[in-house]
Amino acid sequence: MKDLEVIHTYLDNQASNCFNLLYNRYSTKIYSKCIAMLKNEEKAADATQEIFMKIFINLSKFGEKSKFSTWVYSITYNYCIDFIRRNKKLKNIFSDELENLPEIEDEVIDKELLEMEINTLQKVLKELPPGDEAVLLMKYRDDMQIKEIAQIMDKSESAIKMKLKRAKVKAQNLKRKMYSEI
Repeated sequence: MKDLEVIHTYLDNQASNCFNLLYNRYSTKIYSKCIAMLKNEEKAADATQEIFMKIFINLSKFGEKSKFSTWVYSITYNYCIDFIRRNKKLKNIFSDELENLPEIEDEVIDKELLEMEINTLQKVLKELPPGDEAVLLMKYRDDMQIKEIAQIMDKSESAIKMKLKRAKVKAQNLKRKMYSEI
């Protein structure tokens, strides 16, 4: 059964096998996103359970305006960001100060990011603010379209393009600083 069929069957009959089917399809993906953002296996496991509770409590609110997987990703992303904020690890990931930086004129070529060695890239990503890391991972690892990222982050497409551009500049600058490139 496709996701929409499973959802409608669950909503109509409260069939536990539908709950299990969606859980089996998405739990690993949710857990992986949580580990990437929270950087702690135990917290990621707890977050995965709480996110599934949110999904099933709010399943009737899924308006089918986007793919179900995008909706799930959005809930996961927002939960993790809220978790980070609640734990005061980061005061404001998307501060107005960052959003209102002057226009960056030098374009960072995607090729430079894509050619970084995996180990180097992982170290650089860990040093980026979580919001910048998340947007880069959504675009390049998860191969998401700008439109999908904008929906998930509840931002305009132009804001996401600018956020990506700034995140790439930060990543490139961090790489140069960390590895003393001239």
